[in-house]
Amino acid sequence: MFSKTPEPTAAPVTPTAPNRGTGPNTKSVLAQDLRITGEITSTGTIEVLGEIEGNLTARGLIVGLEGRVAGTVSAETVEVKGRLDGRVATHDFALRATAEVAADVSYTTLVIEGGALIEGRFMLNKACPTQVPVRSAVPRDQRRFCR
Repeated sequence: MFSKTPEPTAAPVTPTAPNRGTGPNTKSVLAQDLRITGEITSTGTIEVLGEIEGNLTARGLIVGLEGRVAGTVSAETVEVKGRLDGRVATHDFALRATAEVAADVSYTTLVIEGGALIEGRFMLNKACPTQVPVRSAVPRDQRRFCR
């Protein structure tokens, strides 16, 4: 009475495979039970909930609340909620209130929430314009250039 009979002209429904992209918008989650030693590279974002010891290169890095990273990190964005030890080269660096960082950090933008524990050297990367416009609003004697 309430069942619908299939239409004879309808195409059969086939399940689709999950999207397993490899682009910059992908996110890899390394679970709490993982302990990895070595080199990790990704074109997307890596979220660390377990422990990593070694070199990590990615578009983005998120160190979760229980996550621990020890080594060299190179990523466009780095957000730390857990523990990070070593060296970091990044554009955007964010330390959340629960972060514990002992590292030498090279960054362009920096966010430090109250409660974060930090130790090490923090060095600002100064952006250098690739091209100076011909007609600049800044007088010539006041213009600053990267060396």
